[in-house]
Amino acid sequence: MSLAIVHSRALDGLKAPEVTVEVHLANGLPSFTLVGLADTEVKEARERVRAALSNSGLEFPFNKRITVNLAPADLPKESGRFDLPIALGILAAMGHVDAARLAELEFAGELSLGGELRPVRGALPMALALRRAAGGPRPRGLVLPQASAAEAALVDGVRLYGAAHLMDVVEALRPDGQGNGADLVRARANEPTASTVIVPDLKEVKGQTAAKRALEVAAAGGHSLLMVGPPGTGKSMLAQRFAGLLPSLTDDEALESAAVLSLAGCFDAQRWRQRLVRSPHHTASSVALVGGGSPPRPGEISLAHHGILFLDELPEFPRAALEALREPLETGHITIARAARRHDFPARFQLLGAMNPCPCGHFGNPLKACRCTPDQVARYQARLSGPLLDRVDVQIEVPAVAPDVLANSPDGEASTEVAKRVSQARERQRARQGVLNVDLTGSLLDEHAQPAPAASAFLQAACARLGWSGRAFHRVLKLARTIADLAGSEAILQAHMAEAIQYRRVLHLP
Repeated sequence: MSLAIVHSRALDGLKAPEVTVEVHLANGLPSFTLVGLADTEVKEARERVRAALSNSGLEFPFNKRITVNLAPADLPKESGRFDLPIALGILAAMGHVDAARLAELEFAGELSLGGELRPVRGALPMALALRRAAGGPRPRGLVLPQASAAEAALVDGVRLYGAAHLMDVVEALRPDGQGNGADLVRARANEPTASTVIVPDLKEVKGQTAAKRALEVAAAGGHSLLMVGPPGTGKSMLAQRFAGLLPSLTDDEALESAAVLSLAGCFDAQRWRQRLVRSPHHTASSVALVGGGSPPRPGEISLAHHGILFLDELPEFPRAALEALREPLETGHITIARAARRHDFPARFQLLGAMNPCPCGHFGNPLKACRCTPDQVARYQARLSGPLLDRVDVQIEVPAVAPDVLANSPDGEASTEVAKRVSQARERQRARQGVLNVDLTGSLLDEHAQPAPAASAFLQAACARLGWSGRAFHRVLKLARTIADLAGSEAILQAHMAEAIQYRRVLHLP
């Protein structure tokens, strides 16, 4: 048989479309041609496959004209994931591998020159795509390198096999009577081991009672948060302890988060069901934050899916990078559109921001005089646009604490105590409306966030006096609903509304 077909999958954002690897051997001048819109990494498979077959004691057709086609031809292919299917296709075309068994499986894996199988990115999206495409009496299984197979085994309902070497796969696919009875090892998900990551405790932050309360409210409803204050007041300390207030991810949320991390090649099984905290440096570009490149890769907002994105020194980020956060904060996903391709990535993250009020950092600090001019303060605060601030639910001031107060302040509540209240508030929200308060829209908002008459009149008066937008009006309603849930109240009372209104703090200009 001079023609063989092997099934594999490419990566197209979070999708993993099927790719058919066709291998044809013909007489003629010896050559190895690879076609099908292959990237440089894929074209280099020719050298890896040749060396891996030779060093594994397998025959390579040096005197044949080899043509490998990766179909469909208009789908870009990248990375070394096609090494294994190309090698198996050559062996099948030579009759050394059973073509019928190949038809029941899909393959992906990078080959070393010695034939060892190396992990590939996107194992979880591939397994998810295979589960969605499963049909017929016997859906195809998926063969991956061992490390990738253990990662993909987190997806239920898919036949997964792991292999450490090319020969393990070849021996399992030999035609009847030629093999040694070996079979592929079924990959299974390991029990998640306890993580060694220690989240700092909230009680270590002295004072800042109002800021701690704002953190609790933001955690309970999934709201975004901006902290403004002089340097050294504990803004970063508070942000580092925010993850300890949030409950663990559900299985579905953990799988969605892991799929994005797998696509970027940074999935860590030790952090399974834990909310990640991504904190890029303020020199990060807009592409680094929202994603992009060629081929497009997920950015920090997608890697923080169902987690936390902490942006310290917020005004120091490039203006274009900050403005790119507007739509994801509203929609929970990002669409990266280019001339040739269009990719959608999830981006339902919780934004935490921290900033100084002025270039020197001491505007409004009673303990140290500010040396900035009013114009400098205005320009510095104007680096955050009004539309972006309008999308931040909780905006609070973290004031400087006097040394004597700092020295005599007792420990506050531990993170575990606050986390219990947060968990109870979230359970109330999901039982009542199925989503967190931050996701209330349209009829759900009208039904579940209807304030008492006195609270409604108070909110309308505040909106008229402060000139708030319709978006700010609805975000305050959601905040008040969260505060009522923390208090165990079914109704949104005036006290809850007053606390929510004070969290819509605007930057104070001199």
